[in-house]
Amino acid sequence: MGPVRLGLDIGATKTLGLVLADDGVIKAEVREPTEPGADGVVRTAAKVVDALRDAVDEPWTGPVGVGVPGLVDVERGAVKHAVNLGLDGDWVPLGDLLGDRLGAQVVVENDVNVASLGAAALSGEDDLVYLSIGTGLAAGLVLDGRLRRGVHGAAGEIGHVPVDPMGVYCQCGQRGCLETVASGSAIAAAWPSTDLPPAQALFAAAQAGDEKAIAVRDRFAVGVAEAIRVLSLAVDPRTIVVGGGVAQLGDQLRAVVAAALLDQAASSPFLASLDLAGRLRVVPADRPVAAVGAALLGR
Repeated sequence: MGPVRLGLDIGATKTLGLVLADDGVIKAEVREPTEPGADGVVRTAAKVVDALRDAVDEPWTGPVGVGVPGLVDVERGAVKHAVNLGLDGDWVPLGDLLGDRLGAQVVVENDVNVASLGAAALSGEDDLVYLSIGTGLAAGLVLDGRLRRGVHGAAGEIGHVPVDPMGVYCQCGQRGCLETVASGSAIAAAWPSTDLPPAQALFAAAQAGDEKAIAVRDRFAVGVAEAIRVLSLAVDPRTIVVGGGVAQLGDQLRAVVAAALLDQAASSPFLASLDLAGRLRVVPADRPVAAVGAALLGR
């Protein structure tokens, strides 16, 4: 049996770790609730890695890869503005802190970037945009097989492109950003739910014929389509993959976004020729793309 790699996807509610073989087979997975704060994040991650080591009696090579929300300085392995993790002050040297705890090298990357790497690996595509629709809205870019971070690490921050000068204020300080209409938090604000996740509740109500739900769902779909259109016109990827928490809706999500893309292209032969709806894919619910991408970081 060949060597394996370890990858962690650290989120606000859970940390998912996995062991990945060189042939792409996932050998083990472990989930733990994420404790907030620097000490809590390190403690949770270490617990997951210890459990993975116990689960797989095989040598592992290379660094432990970590995907984490927020602004990431890849060279230093430092994280900032990961508010949902309780890391909202100065730079936190997460790579060093976790490396000292594990006795191993740790490579840290933004969670959407590692998810785009995972999506590329699992799909076999080397030219794609990964659009993550979770609490916020952001994209990862894998272009000709290479991850594009940007000079300031801001490549793919599509959620903060303003589209409505009269829209609500965004947490970034601008007004009417795409994230305010095309994200999980936007759905939660427009369609609050106590018994189901808001996106599931909204789509179920729309499916049942609720006119208000249909209007909210369709406005959300138009916002996602606008994000895809902007990204596609900027970098023209071969494939557009939608992931993140809202992507748990699966083909329901793909269908309404594809319909919005087709509607936008109906009056534009140019847009129609690009076939954006035909390039659209949704990550299957059982594919842990972020953890897979994290495991590939040291490659």
